Amino acid sequence: MWWLYLDESGDLGFDFVNKKPSRFFTICILATSCTDTNIAFKRAIKRTIRRKLNPPGKRSRWVEELKATATTLEIKKYAWRLIADAQFGIYCLTLNKRRVYERLTKDKERIYNYVARLVIDRIPFEQAQGNVQLIVDRSKGQREIAEFNRYISNALKGRVPPNVAMDFAHEDSCKSPGLQLADLFAWGVFQKYERKNAKWYEIFKEKVLCDEQFL
Repeated sequence: MWWLYLDESGDLGFDFVNKKPSRFFTICILATSCTDTNIAFKRAIKRTIRRKLNPPGKRSRWVEELKATATTLEIKKYAWRLIADAQFGIYCLTLNKRRVYERLTKDKERIYNYVARLVIDRIPFEQAQGNVQLIVDRSKGQREIAEFNRYISNALKGRVPPNVAMDFAHEDSCKSPGLQLADLFAWGVFQKYERKNAKWYEIFKEKVLCDEQFL
């Protein structure tokens, strides 16, 4: 069984004149084929939330999710130490939005799906055994979900062995430890490009199997 957790960082706004969108957009996939690692993801998130985000006597309201933008580098390091020895890889691609053709900037869904496919293309599905499950942060409507699933499924037909089932799940990140970790890594890669800040990235880069800029 392969588990792939897909999340993104940045935005797909293109109005650089009247607004202040990000200059880059990163899609990241956290991948593992190890059941013990998938269990370790759950334990790491649960422990980090309990001990670092909700320490006894420190919070009046329970924090349910570990989010990159709302946690310090020290908390990220704590979560990292809990999974650093586990078997997984990180695949990511960062889009330079200023180089996107103007005619494409109105079709954000197409851009998102295309960049996601480019990341997925870097994963060696030819080696897959058992089922492959792609878990995506649920941020799309039903039509967009169906189009994403169709697009990615068609792209993988020639690469995934015929005896391997490919499943898609669009989940609330609050309920998915894997997506919460993917969010941490996506943010780290994005910050490296957007802010020239690689402090967090340098900590987990040993697990990065692909980090490319597109355009």
